[in-house]
Parts: sequence; structure tokens; C-alpha cells
Amino acid sequence: MIAPFTTDTAPPVQGFVHSPLIRSGQALVLTHGAGSNCQAPLLVALADVFVEAGFVVLRCDLPYGQKRPHGPPYRGDAATDRDGLRNAVQAVKKVAPENSRVLLGGHSYGGRQASMLAAENPEIVNGLLLLSYPLHPPSQPDSPRTAHFPALRAPAFFVHGTRDPFASTEEIEAALKLIPARTSILHFEGAGHDLALGGKADRAGRRAEAASKIRDSALAFFHPDSAA
Repeated sequence: MIAPFTTDTAPPVQGFVHSPLIRSGQALVLTHGAGSNCQAPLLVALADVFVEAGFVVLRCDLPYGQKRPHGPPYRGDAATDRDGLRNAVQAVKKVAPENSRVLLGGHSYGGRQASMLAAENPEIVNGLLLLSYPLHPPSQPDSPRTAHFPALRAPAFFVHGTRDPFASTEEIEAALKLIPARTSILHFEGAGHDLALGGKADRAGRRAEAASKIRDSALAFFHPDSAA
């Protein structure tokens, strides 16, 4: 079941909650990249497959996107966007089963803010799902966005397209070594920053297949036994 979801917090949480038929005691918050929103096809596909695994999933719009439906965030939006993600995590804990394990995920800018929130608040979530992490601006490898990586304590699962201009395969793999927590990375050969594979024909089918691969790989990584 999918239902619109809002809160009266400041900043508010706005999006959609997916409720599974059988709850597994796990929850996932998903948010979008710069210039997008929680209706992004990749996020919808991921929500669909994670709810099949018993997750309560909250797809949410970042605060900047609630104020400006079009265009990227401004430089001064980041702190408020992290506040919005903090509120989203608290909100999903209220609708998920008590003591659920909570993962926080985001695409590009959304994933960067999720990781920064987790660095600032080490106990806020049980893990991070980071899609197309924007390691540096395109063609600017000398401007890495990794200052907070040494403060990350939550296990982090990265998903990366090998043709992503925001990070080469070698760059993202080297960056993960800065994180003291457990990490893993799933590469999609030939995919760009949007993680889209191939041409327009049957893109929805390939997206669903990719989402299932991300889910299965992430669940194996986050499984309690995998930390042993």
C-alpha cells in the first residue's frame, strides 16, 4: 500500500510511505538528488522492491524541493535539508514496527546529505544506502566531498555507475577507504550518474531489475551475520 505522507515538523516531511503486507522490522528512508524529487523513477522502483522484502519505505522530498519544485538546491539549503532527513528518520520510526532497523538512502545530493547527517549523528540510523555519491563536481577531482567520511560509523553501501562523471570507479573505491565503518560498493557497468542502463526501450524493466539487484546486494551487506 502506498499513501501520501506529511508531518507538521519544522522542516516538514513530505512524500509517500510504502507499507508491506508483512513487516520485517526494517525501514528505509529514500530521498532524491539535486533538481529531482521523491517521484524519481529510480526511487519508486527501489521502494517497490524493498517493500516486497517487508520494509516500511518512506520516499520524501528534501526541504529545498518542497519550497522550489524546480531547480537545484542553493548552497545555504544543505543544513535545512539534513534537518528534514533527521525528521524523516524520526517519522518512519513512528510508522514502522517498534525497534525497527532503519536505513537512510539517497541519490546523489540526497545521499551526500544523508551521509553528512550520519556523520553528525552516529546513532541516528543503522546503515546508509548511497546511490551515485557525488564525490566531486564533474571534471573537478581536486574538490572531493569526503571531509566527513572519517566520522562515519554506520555501515555504508554504495551504488555506482562506471560512467558517472561525479566519480570514476578508482576514485570512489579509494574514497571508501576513508570510512572507518564497514563499506561495500555495487558497480553498474556502463551506467552514468542516473544509473540508467541502455536506451529508452524497456527502460522500466531494466530499472526494476537493477533495483532488485541493489536490494539483494544491500540486504546481504546489511544482514547482521555479514558483520561477523
